[in-house]
Amino acid sequence: MEMAVRSAMHLAGAAVLTKLLQLPAPAADHRNIPCACGHQARYRELRSKPILTAVGNVEISRPYYLCPHCHNGQFPADIELDIENTAFSPGVRRMQALVGQDAPFDHGRQQIKLLADLELTTKSVERTAEVIGEAIAVGERQEIQRAKQLDLPMVVGNPVPVVYVQIDATGVPVVKKETVGRQGKDGHPARHRDAKLGCVFTQTTWDKEGYAIRDPDTTTYVCAIEIAEEFGKRIYLEAWQRGWSRAAIKVVIGDGAEWIWNIADLHFPGAIQIVDLYHARQHLWDLARKLYLQEAEQRRWMMIHQDMLDKGDIENLVPAIRSIDSSNPELAETIRNTANYFETHAERMRYPEFRRQHLFVGSGVIEAGCKTVIGSRCKQSGMFWTVRAANAILALRCCHINGRFEDYWEARRA
Repeated sequence: MEMAVRSAMHLAGAAVLTKLLQLPAPAADHRNIPCACGHQARYRELRSKPILTAVGNVEISRPYYLCPHCHNGQFPADIELDIENTAFSPGVRRMQALVGQDAPFDHGRQQIKLLADLELTTKSVERTAEVIGEAIAVGERQEIQRAKQLDLPMVVGNPVPVVYVQIDATGVPVVKKETVGRQGKDGHPARHRDAKLGCVFTQTTWDKEGYAIRDPDTTTYVCAIEIAEEFGKRIYLEAWQRGWSRAAIKVVIGDGAEWIWNIADLHFPGAIQIVDLYHARQHLWDLARKLYLQEAEQRRWMMIHQDMLDKGDIENLVPAIRSIDSSNPELAETIRNTANYFETHAERMRYPEFRRQHLFVGSGVIEAGCKTVIGSRCKQSGMFWTVRAANAILALRCCHINGRFEDYWEARRA
């Protein structure tokens, strides 16, 4: 009964909206408007167009102008009402974008049918979400371009005790054409492209044991499938907008990937750099498993060497690893690589010093972000993306998660 009443109310609302959207013909002295070719387009007639709105299908009637010089037609009302080149109202497109960034497109179609009683196709949800995501991404690229030109406004406000930047990447499954010429792991053809993810958050306090506590609701994300050079500008802009310049302590946390620390050196000079403790421990565990078959022996070896790592005693940890002798070429190579890893990042592994400053030493926030921001939307079973579509949905998703989705619609309205 309640669904039937809702349908009836939608029909009534659509009838009212259709009446409101019967726009009059322009007055006699307003029947010419400028055309892009530099001439004047002339009013010809009123033309109708069906639009799906939040209360169902309506019919809009609006003035049509035609330029006699270039023969291009115009519907100024379509621009004013934000329905140019679309059959969906802003309200319906907002719904499509919201469900499209959150779940598979067909699931979003079903949600809109259940919650709003609107009939859409899966493809229309996909296309609309991607178009809006691309529009958001274009705005981001324009902001990044301003950042490149050092044309950023000073962010004013109270000083921030600690600001963190964390960076990581995770593979997104893509269609075959997106991996042409790319090599996958172990010589296999590539099936993924790395989506780089960065987050910014603040910290003002710590618990009774001295462990850092992240300020609630302060984490914002940026994400894209792009080269590290471009992503560096993206995460720099986000950090700047979040008050990086006002931070008393600035921290960059990542794993041992070289591209992350190149970004940190270039865009965040002077920041404290910390290699995620749990990634560092994982390197030791990987070596322990290759050295010993028995779990008990692995644990004994780890007790000694993990203790050195946790104490930040890299000067003794590296020689201890290098002293391991093996006639197996593959194992010897692993030993060398592991020792080099710790030697390279020694200054980023002074964990007792970082803890004394009540700083985070783990990258749990960005690890969780890889799952919630990217994985839960773009890495479900059977999904294969183009880079363009993945970047559009990731831009849309970050915009929503960051609490800027309504800002985007306000900007469109303005």
